[in-house]
Amino acid sequence: MAKLIAILNVIAWSGFWAFGYLALSSGAETGSQTVIASLLAAVGAAAGLWTYFWLIRHSEATGYAKPRNRALIHEEETV
Repeated sequence: MAKLIAILNVIAWSGFWAFGYLALSSGAETGSQTVIASLLAAVGAAAGLWTYFWLIRHSEATGYAKPRNRALIHEEETV
């Protein structure tokens, strides 16, 4: 499953960069194409971020990567 998510991560970021470039480089006369390219770039960015964060959580959970230092909330501090 992790390999599939990693492949989707690469595809999503590739789509983000490709459609982002198309959205930025298209002229003002192609308004609908710019909007569609911008939406596809946003979908690629969202999918890329989701898969990237999934891979981070998975690698920390399986022990492949060292878990990050996170602050622990104690009950005495919340009162």
